[in-house]
Amino acid sequence: MMALWIMLAALALEVFFTWPDALDRRIGHPVRWFGWLVSQAEQLTNHDQFPRYARIALGAVAALVLVALAGTIGVALARLLPDGIAGFALAVLVAWSLIAARSLHEHVSAVCTGFANEGLEAARNALGDIVGRETASLDEAGVARAAIESLAENASDGVTAPLFWGALLGLPGLFAYKAINTLDSMIGHKNERYEAFGKAAAMLDDIANLIPARLTGLLFALCARSSHAFWTMARDAGKHRSPNAGWPEAAMAGALNVRLSGPRCYGDGMTGDPWLNEGARDPAMTDLASGLSLYRRVVFMIALLLAIAGLTLFL
Repeated sequence: MMALWIMLAALALEVFFTWPDALDRRIGHPVRWFGWLVSQAEQLTNHDQFPRYARIALGAVAALVLVALAGTIGVALARLLPDGIAGFALAVLVAWSLIAARSLHEHVSAVCTGFANEGLEAARNALGDIVGRETASLDEAGVARAAIESLAENASDGVTAPLFWGALLGLPGLFAYKAINTLDSMIGHKNERYEAFGKAAAMLDDIANLIPARLTGLLFALCARSSHAFWTMARDAGKHRSPNAGWPEAAMAGALNVRLSGPRCYGDGMTGDPWLNEGARDPAMTDLASGLSLYRRVVFMIALLLAIAGLTLFL
């Protein structure tokens, strides 16, 4: 029960205050600390001369050790925190740094703001901060589509999933999930360098996001009050190359009545991904603004669900 209230308070704090720039300049950010560990482990163990099976095994060992380390730190912190209000407040401050509700909104809003104030080039530049695909040649529809997809997917990865695992398993669950997600974002890529070494990290991320991604999709559809969003999610989620990202993205596509995914350009060439909500129109910047509004309702709904669950257990 206490974990639920810690996650709710941490979410509320993050909605109003992102990680302070002054603190970031002085000590950095916990996710980047862990990212440094991932980078060191990868440089030490992922070498081209190793056979593929060895790189898979070494990647699995590295991932499991780092996730176990993160979970152990979470256990140690939970045990070291004092009882009472002081311990609760410190736990909230720790959890606050690992939730990205406001920061996600700010990064995606910057695309809208850039387009409104300075035009398409500014929107492309802002988009480049949040997606891995090529943005220089994207038109308005391409920029809006990429931003909406990033908003939908990261609503699960950056908000629902850490809150879910934190509420279920406390700080150890939150720490372990963020470790898994950071590993996947850094080494879970299907390219020559990481396809073998990052296989275990990608599989762990798929497992960890199995429930949160589907829950996020349901929340998008519920908050949109759209039967078409439910239908699109049920029909198209499985078309996505990710076993999880398709759920919130398809729900968002149905809620906004636009088509998402489809072919896109990355550094290693074009992909042939199918459309989600095929046959609908291409999105515009006004749809991105609508997506942000829907996202805010989903964050409020998550907070409400945490509060209801906490009160139910308390009573």
